[in-house]
Amino acid sequence: MQTPRLLASAFTVAGNAVPLDEKTISPHSLEERAQAAAQAGYVGIGLSNDDLEHLVDKHGYAEIKQIIADAGLQYLEFEVLLDWFADGERRALSDIERRKFLNAAEKLDACNIKVSGDIMGTTWPLDHMIASFAELSRQAGEAGTQVSIEVYPESNIRDLPTALAIAQGAGSPHGGLLLDIWHVNRGNIDYSEIAAMPREYLKHVELDDAGPLEGSIMEDTLNRRRLPGEGDFDIAGFLRAVAATGYDGVYGVEILSETQRQLFPAEAAQRSFDATMAQFAKA
Repeated sequence: MQTPRLLASAFTVAGNAVPLDEKTISPHSLEERAQAAAQAGYVGIGLSNDDLEHLVDKHGYAEIKQIIADAGLQYLEFEVLLDWFADGERRALSDIERRKFLNAAEKLDACNIKVSGDIMGTTWPLDHMIASFAELSRQAGEAGTQVSIEVYPESNIRDLPTALAIAQGAGSPHGGLLLDIWHVNRGNIDYSEIAAMPREYLKHVELDDAGPLEGSIMEDTLNRRRLPGEGDFDIAGFLRAVAATGYDGVYGVEILSETQRQLFPAEAAQRSFDATMAQFAKA
C-alpha cells in the first residue's frame, strides 16, 4: 500500500460549525484551518457550501486560492450538493448551489464535489437518477473537477448495487462513488462488495470510527463520530478492501462530533491525522 494522502474534510477542522444549521460557517479563518491541516500532515482540505460562499464573499477566488497554496495544500473539495435529481422548487434551489460549486471548482481547481442521494424519502426511477447524474458529471468535467455520490443508508442511494448502477449508467470519468466507512458500516455493506467493485467508479474514500448506534442515524452521523481506532469499525479491513480495488486517490478524514467541534483547528487536525495514519500502519 502506498503512503496515504489525507484530506481534512470540511467539518474535521471547522470548529464549532454544525451541519444542517441555518448557516454552517466555521468560526475560524481559512488561513488558520489550512495551516493547521498542512502542519499536521494533510495534503488537502474541505469546505462546506455555506462556508465556501462566506469565504468567496470575504476573500474572492484569487485570495482563497493563494491561502490554500501558501499553506502547502494540494487538494480542495466541496460539500454537499443535494437534490441534483429533483424537480420543482427543490431542483431550482439545488441548481443555484450547483452553479456556485461548479464555478468555484473551476476557479479554485477543486478536486471533488460531494453529492448525496434523496434524503427526503422521495422515490425516483433509476433511469432518472442515471440521466441526472450523467448531466451533473458532464458539467463537473467541464469545470475540471469530479462529483462523487456518498452512499448513505438514509438516502435512496443506500447500497452498492444501486450506487454502481447509477455511476455505470452515467458512464462518465468525472462521476462516481464516495465510500465513507461510517455509512458503509451503518448501511451493512460487506467489505467484500467494495473489494470487488471496479476501480474507475471509486472516486473518494472517507475514514472515521464509531461506537454502537445512538439515537437516529442522522443524529449519530452528525454528533458522535470518533477518531479512527477509538470505535468498533474494522478500519484495517476496510482499507484492505479499498486497496483491493486499486484505489490510489486521497482519503478524506471526516470527524463529525460534538467533541471534535470543541477543538481548535491545530489540535483537531493533529489528533485526527495521527489517529488515521495509525490505522494505515495496521493495515
